[in-house]
Amino acid sequence: MKLIHISSLNDSGIEPFCKLTEAQLRNRSHAEEGLFIAESPKVINVALNAGYQPVSLLCEQRHIEGDAKDIIARVPDITVYTGSRELLQQLTGYKLTRGVLCAMRRPKLPSVEQICKSASRVCVIHGVVDTTNIGAIFRSAAALGIDAILVTSDSCDPLNRRAVRVSMGSVFLVPWTYIESDMHSLSALGFKTVAMALTDQSLPIDSEQLCQLPKMALVMGTEGDGLPRQVIASCDYVARIPMSHQVDSLNVAAASAVAFWQLRKRV
Repeated sequence: MKLIHISSLNDSGIEPFCKLTEAQLRNRSHAEEGLFIAESPKVINVALNAGYQPVSLLCEQRHIEGDAKDIIARVPDITVYTGSRELLQQLTGYKLTRGVLCAMRRPKLPSVEQICKSASRVCVIHGVVDTTNIGAIFRSAAALGIDAILVTSDSCDPLNRRAVRVSMGSVFLVPWTYIESDMHSLSALGFKTVAMALTDQSLPIDSEQLCQLPKMALVMGTEGDGLPRQVIASCDYVARIPMSHQVDSLNVAAASAVAFWQLRKRV
């Protein structure tokens, strides 16, 4: 372990934790150099278990022999930046969850074909920009049998710090990659595409016609306007969750959990 005590915002090496924006961490022009921040020992350990590469650690001094001890033991060559709780809160702009952050390398993402090769249930996240919703969708997907997630480029980054935290590390458990807005590529891979939307032609999600599909891609839309009309038109089916008490829709994260469970693959 290389231990470095920090004292100000200008100390070298701590830029990923306090100065780089999410866009700068992502580094689209040089994706192989991109980073993301994992927060809390539990989430960091999930990432390590999934094979993600740590770069450096930021933690309160008291956590070197506390919450960060097991992480440091797993990656003994890691650089650890440390300081007081007050200083670290000043550096990051927020209170650290259990006092530990880890900068990690972004992985090379697989192709849509690779990620769908052995999948029978995938979710397409289309234009969802709220980090909390992204994290919640990933957590539900991991828990409820979704094999892979495809994310359109106008959606929030799944490796955004808050999305990672809300997912409790599920973004490291469910294979994912980016996809263009055109759903026809999934049809070529043998999937029936199901748009979650309120239309006159929509089927209830407990419809036998949907539940018996061997390979299904569930397409979830943005929080405000839902899926664009052209995306809905390009899908094989349109599905809705039956509602009561004049409620017309659910938050996209809640809707995804209901749909994942109802439309899961029956063994």
